[in-house]
Amino acid sequence: MVLTATGQLWRADIACIRLREEFVFLAVVLDAYSRRVIGWALDRTMEDELTLTALRMALSRRAVEPGLVHHSDRGSQYTGSEYTQLFKAHGIDISTSRKGNPWDNASCESFMKTLKYEEVLRNGYRDLPEARASIAEFLEKIYNQKRLHSALGCLPPAEFDEQHRKDAAA
Repeated sequence: MVLTATGQLWRADIACIRLREEFVFLAVVLDAYSRRVIGWALDRTMEDELTLTALRMALSRRAVEPGLVHHSDRGSQYTGSEYTQLFKAHGIDISTSRKGNPWDNASCESFMKTLKYEEVLRNGYRDLPEARASIAEFLEKIYNQKRLHSALGCLPPAEFDEQHRKDAAA
């Protein structure tokens, strides 16, 4: 799929993050064109509510354009009835990685690597509230607003996204 605008492809994934005394899980939804984090959730379990919360955030922040595709792995969190019902209710097409092919979602995996290297590994979170606050700061204020991407003409995702929206409206 060749992307020409935001809102054509959303990618989703889950990462495990170590705190001092437990592990927590981060679910993200990225706009594949702008690389902007548009939805996320952090919690103690990897149950369906984690990915549903991230998807609901993305849906609250973005209007769904006809033809939008949501791509993820084949995890039960992404194939459960409540998650797929949200797709149907918003007219979103579902795409999942091919069986045994982790490269299908490589750009989202790359984002998770960046998050872990630039944020998680530099901090020793005491607990979930501290992790949530720090990761929120990183996602919303650093990654989306300040982190430059060579693939975006050395712009941060939010600026690229806003610039593209202006161009699309003109």
